[in-house]
Amino acid sequence: MNEQELCRKKLTDLSCQANRKGIVVFSDFLNLNEQNIYRQSERLFETRTESFGGVPFAERQMVAFIPDALSYEWEYPIAVLHISPVSPKFAEKLEHRDILGAVMQLGVERSKIGDILVGEGEAWLLCEARMADYFAEHLNRIRHTDVRLSRADAAGIAVRPNLEEHNGIVTSNRLDSVIACVYRLSRSKAQDLIRQDKVFINGKITENPSYVCREEEIVSVRGHGRFVFEGCLGKTGKGRIKITYKQYTGTSI
Repeated sequence: MNEQELCRKKLTDLSCQANRKGIVVFSDFLNLNEQNIYRQSERLFETRTESFGGVPFAERQMVAFIPDALSYEWEYPIAVLHISPVSPKFAEKLEHRDILGAVMQLGVERSKIGDILVGEGEAWLLCEARMADYFAEHLNRIRHTDVRLSRADAAGIAVRPNLEEHNGIVTSNRLDSVIACVYRLSRSKAQDLIRQDKVFINGKITENPSYVCREEEIVSVRGHGRFVFEGCLGKTGKGRIKITYKQYTGTSI
């Protein structure tokens, strides 16, 4: 059984379990590849589903399998941990990879961790609720900086996606042409990324380089980032197309 089939089987098993027990059952946090498998497998599920990552703009998502006959209120088992330096004056500037590396050194699976949001001198870790106390107790140093972790409310997270608006000129609004423009790549390199299953549109893998981008679609390119295709602004004197897009540049307070 390959990785894709194994993921599909896990998800269908969770749906069967939810339907049999009459309770809401949750997946681990899914990456973009796994979310694509989830969406392709929806017709196989015995229950309805929803997905959420703890905050509206989260990339990593947890799926809830919800049976039809449900008689109780439920919520996603996602905890938010605020990470702050013990001595801010002597703290290093910690980046996403530093925090993720320190968490992974605790021996936990990546699927237990959601998004990591980095602000100015602080960060927020989204994780499975049952792991929160373990992280709070054992994650006390990142690189050379002593840190403390405390429970927080998602509504209090002081970072949001930072979107920078840009314009570009393309020969057409085909996916390969747009990606080449946004990331300053050759058209052939953009096509390679698409064929290697590294490009997602609204969370779904897209294998067609000639796909025509539509307004407000979120395009994720593994290893490069994400952007929102805003649309076309018209044509140049030479007949090329002017496009506008908003590129994710991280998070900001």
